Amino acid sequence: MTTAAPARPRGGRAEPVVNPYPLRYPEASSPTVMGRRAWWLVVLNFLIPGSAQVLAGNRRLGRIGLGATLFMWLVLVLVVLSALLWRSALVSVGTNWFALLVAQILLYAYAALWVLLTIDTVRLARLVRVAPLARIGVLLLAVVLAFFSGSSAVAAANIAGSTRSAITTIFGASAALVPPSDGYYNILLLGADSGDGRDSMRFDSISVVSVNADSGAVTIFGLPRDMPHAPFPADSPMHERYPDGFEGHESDTCGWGSGLNQLTNAVEQCSDDKGVSLYPDAAAKGSRPSIEATKDAAEGILGISIPYYAFADMNGFADLIDALGGIDINVTERLPKGYGPLGDEPAEVWAKGWIEPGQQHMDGDTAQWYARSRYTTSDWDRMQRQRQLQEAILAQFSPTNVLTHFQQVAAASSDLVTTDIPQQLLPTLVDLAVKAKGQPVTTLDLTPANGVDDQNPDFAEIPPMVQQMLHPPSPSPAG
Repeated sequence: MTTAAPARPRGGRAEPVVNPYPLRYPEASSPTVMGRRAWWLVVLNFLIPGSAQVLAGNRRLGRIGLGATLFMWLVLVLVVLSALLWRSALVSVGTNWFALLVAQILLYAYAALWVLLTIDTVRLARLVRVAPLARIGVLLLAVVLAFFSGSSAVAAANIAGSTRSAITTIFGASAALVPPSDGYYNILLLGADSGDGRDSMRFDSISVVSVNADSGAVTIFGLPRDMPHAPFPADSPMHERYPDGFEGHESDTCGWGSGLNQLTNAVEQCSDDKGVSLYPDAAAKGSRPSIEATKDAAEGILGISIPYYAFADMNGFADLIDALGGIDINVTERLPKGYGPLGDEPAEVWAKGWIEPGQQHMDGDTAQWYARSRYTTSDWDRMQRQRQLQEAILAQFSPTNVLTHFQQVAAASSDLVTTDIPQQLLPTLVDLAVKAKGQPVTTLDLTPANGVDDQNPDFAEIPPMVQQMLHPPSPSPAG
């Protein structure tokens, strides 16, 4: 059944006809009307992509745009709700390489769709019917909004891609997942400089990071690189070779001494098979025989299980600090920059520069020398400086700072870190890192300052100290 239009009164004036679709069927002869319409279409396309086409153009294209927009809004709402209510699930998805790949493809597609919709919106605006000044303004606004929206989607896609690349580069996809030991995830943290012209990689910095599996609290144990005669657990292949502790060796071709930093020489440099017979599965786990031997030594010293390692190359260390925008350090004594003396030369002769005392904002190069310098101070002092740098870097890892420099941080991290931590453990560690934010990092350096003779240690005394740090006794109730 159809309804007839109202009849005009006889002899009376015709009622003005109201256009119910001014955006789709505008009064094209009026530059003012067409200009107002053009502004509306451009703004609507930015706020709700696809709406301009539904109201004034190809409805099929508009429905595609609206569907994509509603889908993106739904995803954003789910992300926000997950961050508030189910953070572990969000972290799991955000650190899954396949999910990141899908997100990257969708974001690139959305950016392309947004640009296409903007071009079509400008066509629908029929700028030839708009006044000249308004025509220029509408076109400029459309370009600016398209650039803002498209570049935002592309930037988010690039972040997803950089994250995926860093995860697949750094973390092992096939490494075995080991449950926490006695309530802790223990990770051997090694630092060395591959650019020092060395024939072998001797570790300059050796520490163990213990992360509480419930609270995320972090405890760091510092092991002096020259600590001699390290014991090995009974199930270690090194125990059979050194049942009374690491004795080291004397050789002009592959190193000397019995310190921890000589394990690389003993296991790899002085071995015909580079240590493969000792640790045949090291390469398959993403590790090396010398690293596995250092893990075993650290386990023997501390009395805890250490399934994972993370190796930081000092060559990439400077790039990471630069990517974070530098770090703030309070320098307590004047330190030389340089690779050390030839013979008994004073530092004034061989130093290529100096790090002066006082509060400093260091770039990567200065921080690298701050961590390396040892010729005018002791190894204990250097351990303290390295710990100071670790804490300063962690302080710079704020969400705002990392997002601002994300591409540089991801690239520097890929060059800096090698690890056998499996990808499956990454969501758990990220979630624990969020919990740990704001909690103090506790440390125990095995040096005379903490009652440990690092040159003649009593290894029986160290495991109880470690347990005291990891499992402090609960205070007894008053009364």
